[in-house]
Amino acid sequence: MLLQSGHMFSAGDWNYWLFFLLSIALICCLFYRRERSIRRNSTREIDRRQSMVNLELHAFQAQMDPHFIFNSLNAIHHYILSTSTDMASLYLTRFSKLMRLMIANFNKEWISLEEDVEALELYIQLEQLRFEPQFVYKLHLSPEVSHQFTLVPPMIIQPYVQQAIWHRILQRPQKSGGRLEVFIGRHQDQLFIQVEDNGVRGELQPASYAATQLSRNVAIAAERLQIMSEKYHIHAQVTEQDIYDEPSQTSVSRITINLQHITSRHQQAG
Repeated sequence: MLLQSGHMFSAGDWNYWLFFLLSIALICCLFYRRERSIRRNSTREIDRRQSMVNLELHAFQAQMDPHFIFNSLNAIHHYILSTSTDMASLYLTRFSKLMRLMIANFNKEWISLEEDVEALELYIQLEQLRFEPQFVYKLHLSPEVSHQFTLVPPMIIQPYVQQAIWHRILQRPQKSGGRLEVFIGRHQDQLFIQVEDNGVRGELQPASYAATQLSRNVAIAAERLQIMSEKYHIHAQVTEQDIYDEPSQTSVSRITINLQHITSRHQQAG
């Protein structure tokens, strides 16, 4: 075959151009696949961030539960009318501190364990003031866990505590003797949080506000943990156990949250 210049392609020329065209095609294919992978990863990251934003908003809405706020304000009103000004002041102080912490921690992925435990204890104390004859609580923090430097997702324990109080402890027929224990410890590089109670599995009305809200709050907490686990590889998981103690012939429910122990230094390094 002749070119306009009068030269003929040799076998070497054909091999060169064939190799050149195949190389261009391969480069274009690799470039296309790379761009498609980047777009797919970018879309996945945007979707993940949007999901996290929505979950944080839903978690904040769950924490600022109108039912809980109404009951708290109603309890303060009751103490004022009953001339128990000291109790009204105590309740109002704790309630305002809890609201301040919730608002301050909104839209944060991590907070110190110290802050989360403070908010958790304020919540439990407010519920205990309303139902004092029905349950007592203990909160244990292992010395191996630095509450100032350990980081956790905000208000991740509270939904499970709320579920233990409302779904089990307050369902006890005795209306007294309820026990709630929260233990936070560490095993090697794993942080574990145990919520244990001696309540009974009472059946709340399926269509009731309490049942719907409890299920929603726990589902949001579990989904937040899953997304945080995928993003930061903290291997978070939640397990639930029913434990029967034969000597005392009592049963307890235990929910355990496991996740990798994260400190502020690790977070800064990441």
